[in-house]
Parts: sequence; structure tokens; C-alpha cells
Amino acid sequence: MFQFIKTTILLLFISLSTFGQIQEEIIPPFNIKTISFVKGNQNVVPLFELGETFSLEFDDLYGNEANYYYQFVHCDYDWKKSQLSRNEYLRGFDDLRVLEYENSFNTLQMYSHYRLSFPNKNTGFLVTGNYIIKILNEDKEVVFSRKFILYENIVSVPILVKKSSTVANIEYMQNLEFTVRSPNFNFLNAIDNVKVLIFKNGEINSGITNLKPMYTLGTDMVYKYQRETEFWGGNEYLYFDNSDIRYANNFIARVNQDTELYTSRLYTNDARANKSYTYFPDDNGNFKPNALDVEFPSIAADYAWVDFSLSAPAYFGKDDVYIVGMFNNYKLTEENKMEFDQKTGLYHKMMLIKQGFTNYEYVIANKNGKIDHKNAVDGNFFFTDNNYFIMVYYRDVNRLYDRVVGKGFANSRTTID
Repeated sequence: MFQFIKTTILLLFISLSTFGQIQEEIIPPFNIKTISFVKGNQNVVPLFELGETFSLEFDDLYGNEANYYYQFVHCDYDWKKSQLSRNEYLRGFDDLRVLEYENSFNTLQMYSHYRLSFPNKNTGFLVTGNYIIKILNEDKEVVFSRKFILYENIVSVPILVKKSSTVANIEYMQNLEFTVRSPNFNFLNAIDNVKVLIFKNGEINSGITNLKPMYTLGTDMVYKYQRETEFWGGNEYLYFDNSDIRYANNFIARVNQDTELYTSRLYTNDARANKSYTYFPDDNGNFKPNALDVEFPSIAADYAWVDFSLSAPAYFGKDDVYIVGMFNNYKLTEENKMEFDQKTGLYHKMMLIKQGFTNYEYVIANKNGKIDHKNAVDGNFFFTDNNYFIMVYYRDVNRLYDRVVGKGFANSRTTID
């Protein structure tokens, strides 16, 4: 009896201790690749209306049809575990095996492709909010995790992208002015109970938070800050397309098959910080696996070694240089950190990437992983094409969690003032 009470107290202590911890995303091991949230056969930023159908997909390069399981954690605005019990935010169950998977077909790199669609017959969502999905192996160890957000369309969020009000940054930064409009919804103590998350492109982990409205006008909450809502404009994403994996093109200087897989050697990129801005259409950091003349690229697209090279000698000996985009969730790891070759004066990195169309950018970060956006390798320009997202959270006095009651979206080139 004493042992049972002791065990119960210990489990209760562990459970309570998790409420104060920020839920961080767990980076996958090398064999897990091309993790994506998919809607309408497109990789998307993971923002979904409650009840909307979406899926999480990933590849396992071991290709041995390993068993994987999934779990969900519901979080508050600050990504700490909410006070809701599992049956208060989930319909049905989680901690179930991923049942939908296929092995690759006619590829040099064998892999198993997994797909989890929601809602499904076993699992659905009851409330909005911040969520973490965890993928576990057969030993119930977490292999990787990803954030996503479910929302309701209760409020609207019109956004205007303007130039910086600071003279020194007027050509380099983009500032957001926006309003949270709720003509049919009554917020109680809106100044304290309404919060927003603002982020650019797919960079959900590096958004602006903890802003209060500057003032209210009727049922509108108005945000007209001068500096607090500014983002460095950055530059257009670089990209390559190796859908035809055997041949060079405008992005790929040459293709080798020195190893078991193809190697796509990209043309060397020059740092663009000191060059004039030039517009060319990109996909704002996104990627799309693809292979020519195949019906199902999710299992027929191959993997290739992509050889990146960057001419940016001014950065040598300073911060580290990384290659990022939605294809690797903008994470800074050894796998995408570039190395400087003093003989050639170039940064180099080889990365294993699923063939198709891939946006990428070079970022610099210090030893603590803090990215230096101001001194970006490719510079900052006000005219850069960026997507902006604003999520609106509301903590009702009668609820134990932060509801997400609206989503705003703006493209900088279509809303520039």
C-alpha cells in the first residue's frame, strides 16, 4: 500500500512539473527526412482551422517499415503544457501506431514513407490552441516532434505592411500594422486576455509575441507600433529544382553519380548583402518533392546529395553559416552548418535532400544559436516578398486554456503602403 501511494505521488509530481516547461521541438535523427504538414497535396505552414483535414508525412531512410506511434500535447500561448486533460482536447485516442505507410518505388535511396491524416476514425481535436505532435518509436522514445496550431475564424485580422519609421532602417525593414476585429464576439478584459503571435513565412519558432493593443476603437483592437512589429526584410529565397535528377539546369552546374546516389552540384552563390535588390519569384521558403513523369512523388521521388557552395569570405572567422528553409524546419544543426575551405575561399556543405523544388537561404548564427538577421548574408530589403501570419489568442475567464480565435495573413508585395 505504501509503495502504491509513493508511486502515485511520484507520477503526480512528474505530471505537474511538465505544466511549467516550454515544449520544444525535438530534432529528428539523420534517417528521418522530409517532414511536412500537407493540405491539398501541398506542404504548408502548419496552421489549420479546427475540423479541417490535414496530414503529417515523413520518410524513414532505413526503409524497414519500422513501427511508429503518435502522441499530442496541448499547449498554451507560450508553448507550455496547458491544464487540459487529454480527453478535454482530443476526441478518441492517441498513442496509436501509424498505420499508413508505403515503401519507395524505383529509387536508388530506399525509404519508407509515412502518412498521418487528421481527423481520423481514432483521433480528432475538440479545441483550438497550440499543439505538439510527437512521433515515437517502438520503445516509446520520442524520435521527433513538430508544432502546429488549430484556430477558429471568429475574428478577422486585416494587415498593412509598411516601411520602417526609423530613417536608418527604412529601406531594410518591414513593419506590420494590424487590427483585431470582433464585431460578433465580445472579449472580456481584452487588453489582458487577448494575445497575438506574429511570424514571417514558415518561421513559426521565431515570431513576435507578448504585444498588447495600442488602443481599442469600439470592438476593434488596434496595433500601430513603430518598432515592436518590425521584421528585417531579408532577400528573396534561393532555390533549385532537381525534379529531373540526372541532368544539370539553370540551378545545377553538374550532376555526378560518384556514390550510390546522384549528387547535384549547385552553382556557387555569391553573398548578396552588398548587391542591389532584384525580384525573382520564390515560394517564401517552401519546398515540393517532385520527380518527372511519376504519378506519386511521395514514394517515387529519389534522394540526392546536394552540394551547396557560398562565396562570402567576409563572414569567415565570425559567426557560423547555415542552410535553412521549410525543408529542414529552419533548424540549426551540424547537418546544415557550412564549412569554410581556405583554399577556395568558399563555404561548402553537402546535404541529403529529396528531389524536387526546394527554397533555401543562408543565415548566420552565433555559438548560442542566435541568428543575426541584421547582418544577413544576402542582405535586407524592404521590397522583399514575404508572407506574414498573425494568430490571435484569447483566454476566457471560464476556460483553462488559450483559444486561437483568428488568423491574419498578408503578403508584403500586395499590401505595401
